[in-house]
Amino acid sequence: MIPLPASQPRLPIHDVLDALMAALSGHDAVVLAAPPGAGKTTVVPLALLDAPWLAGGKILVLEPRRLAARAAAERMAATLGQTAGQTVGYRTRLQSRIGPTTRIEVITEGVFTRMILDDPGLDGVGAVLFDEFHERSLDADLGLALARDSQSLLRPDLKMVVMSATLDITGIARLLAHPDGTGAPVVEAKGRMFPVETLYLGRDPSERIEAAVARACRLALSEQTGSVLAFLPGQGEIHRTVQALADRLPPDVDVAPLYGALDKAAQDRALESAPAGRRKVVLATSVAETSLTIEGVRVVIDGGLSRVPRFEPSSGLTRLATVRVSRSSAEQRRGRAGRTEPGVCYRLWDEEATRGLVPHQRPEILEADLTSLALDLARWGARRAEGLALLDPPPAGAFAEARAVLTRLGALDGEGALTAHGRRLATLPLGPRLGHLVAVASDGGDAMTGARIAAVLSEPGLGGNDVDLRGRLKGFDRDRSPRANDARRLAERWARAAGGGAAGSGKGGDVDVGALLAEAFPERVAKARGKPGEVLLASGRGAFLDPTDALAREPWLSVADLGGGEARDRIRLAAPLDPAALEHRIVVEDRLTKEPSGRMVVRRIRRVGALVIDERLMGPPDRETVTAALKAEVERDGLTALRWGERSTGLRERLTFVAGLEEGWPDVSDGGLLGTRADWLWPVLQTARSLEAISDGDLEQAIKGLIPWDHQRALDHLAPARLTTPLGSAAIDYAAEGGPRVDIRVQELFGVRTHPTVGGGRVPLTLALLSPARRPVQMTKDLPGFWSGSWSAVRAEMRGRYPRHPWPEDPANADPTNRVKPRGT
Repeated sequence: MIPLPASQPRLPIHDVLDALMAALSGHDAVVLAAPPGAGKTTVVPLALLDAPWLAGGKILVLEPRRLAARAAAERMAATLGQTAGQTVGYRTRLQSRIGPTTRIEVITEGVFTRMILDDPGLDGVGAVLFDEFHERSLDADLGLALARDSQSLLRPDLKMVVMSATLDITGIARLLAHPDGTGAPVVEAKGRMFPVETLYLGRDPSERIEAAVARACRLALSEQTGSVLAFLPGQGEIHRTVQALADRLPPDVDVAPLYGALDKAAQDRALESAPAGRRKVVLATSVAETSLTIEGVRVVIDGGLSRVPRFEPSSGLTRLATVRVSRSSAEQRRGRAGRTEPGVCYRLWDEEATRGLVPHQRPEILEADLTSLALDLARWGARRAEGLALLDPPPAGAFAEARAVLTRLGALDGEGALTAHGRRLATLPLGPRLGHLVAVASDGGDAMTGARIAAVLSEPGLGGNDVDLRGRLKGFDRDRSPRANDARRLAERWARAAGGGAAGSGKGGDVDVGALLAEAFPERVAKARGKPGEVLLASGRGAFLDPTDALAREPWLSVADLGGGEARDRIRLAAPLDPAALEHRIVVEDRLTKEPSGRMVVRRIRRVGALVIDERLMGPPDRETVTAALKAEVERDGLTALRWGERSTGLRERLTFVAGLEEGWPDVSDGGLLGTRADWLWPVLQTARSLEAISDGDLEQAIKGLIPWDHQRALDHLAPARLTTPLGSAAIDYAAEGGPRVDIRVQELFGVRTHPTVGGGRVPLTLALLSPARRPVQMTKDLPGFWSGSWSAVRAEMRGRYPRHPWPEDPANADPTNRVKPRGT
């Protein structure tokens, strides 16, 4: 085992190293739970280097962020008295410090995904450590699932350690269970490095977060010693806080921003100790939550907010949402204050609000664009996620949409299998959309232009802030910063990987930038609406840019990036587009429309999504044309194009109810009906003049045709439309929350001694008993129990409120009525 240098302090993780080594000797997967500051990130990999089972193999340490990967590698290397690239190295998308003697590689989770897809056997690797797994990034979840698959099929000798400070230990241990059902062993380190006092400052909701953080920084500097680490949701808030602190800090205090898009030198200034006699304020995003020790920090200010991506399958957009931190993130942030000495954490909320924080942020797999996941799984040989070791399966709808996008890109065929183009995209270290963009550019003889576009779209702020992508590319070309140089080298690798050859070495310029964007984001093609800056996207959503922007008068745009908005979005990055480049995406459709005179005509429309390229009048339709147009309308708009009424909706609700009781009934959900539309709806369209003309009764009869003949009578028995009562009948609502329900005046059920049921006696009806004024009196699934129980209290209240109505002491033996008592009785 690597000896602990005398200059290194003893950390809590050292107390459990023997237990961890013993667990790994007998198991292929171990869960390590250790609080912030315990030292797991930098101590465990070094401790495992001499493990007998490693047999000289490499250790991969996975980090969620590039900054954390580099910092962890450099700290471990320094512990050994070396520099990164010797025994310990790191590898991220932009940078690599790996040498021939490197035994520990600290890599980002995305790099690991590419690595295992390229080499499922992980040749030469003896252990994979998943650090900060509680962050539950999509790459971490997928990487763990693929590593577990490889371990069970190809590499039974591979060791895995899942490490976290705040983790669902039971869930992950169960996920990594042995085939005999025994959960993975859990090793837990107790205690923090140093105690942290927590102070609650609160915040006026109307106060901007940067103003509140600036005020808290000044307070902390006046009350505490040491440097300050303040958490803000994003880069914009950090820069505004820098401005708010300008000239308002003591002369011995420096301010250092810290976020992922900064150059290495600026990041290092934030991470290193303040010069002797000085203090610093580090303003950071959540990048500083984990795996980093910022020297000299003993005060944390937590603004209580973070920025997370939220994908919208309907628009194809990933939006950044500002949300309250989770309790686990708040604890991680608090732990930053106790890394090197006792610390203080100021929280900008009230103490009782902590209980209202969600325990953990939602896993990215439940919120993200899943196109990369779907492509990676297809490359792995799995068309579905079932059977993989995933803590949370991907949402079915989002996964289906991701596969649909891959099909539109030509990466999957009609059967869902990987195409030759899909295999090409899968080998590119880019998301499918940007990989497709680079591949199309390469096929056009200019791979480098596509790769430069992909670099600008992948790295926030690269090339400046020009809305016109052409200007952003020029800014990128002029930029000689280390970050830009790294991005250029990365783009050159992408161009070569796409088959650019010699074309990959130049700047290009032969392919159209707007056309390339339209290839990657066809749903973001935009057409001017008339007013400068106002556009309609192919997705059907509105968007805008400043009327004074040079792009505001372009008739067509390809949009690369949009800012969030409730009704429409701000265009942040775009390029002009020649609509001729859209010819291969144009859909020709005949639509049946009604003229002001009432005459039905057919218009032939050429469109891209919701954008009409042009249209022309085709004249009065014949029967075949009408039917085809109606089918196209249903294909385009779905079942919402039909006029559903009480009868057809009621039948669907009854069928849904009985389908939940037994097999053999048709699926009448929206998806089910769309899947069988040729069986029930297409025959109706043979004689319909328009979708609006199809009556509620027509729809009811059409759906009845889906019911097997031997089930027709059973429907009325299992799910009658109405409940028979002593005075008539009452409608049953099969879609009610809590099960089938009847709303009925309580007097109409006098004399009923048996509670009514449906489903052949299996399901008691929910009775919503009403007063004479049809206001709720009682909800019950046990009418006899109500009569003998709480009826007396209801009767006492109702007699005073409705004295002219009968309220018998024994309703179970009274006559039902819907009349009032005669006057004078």
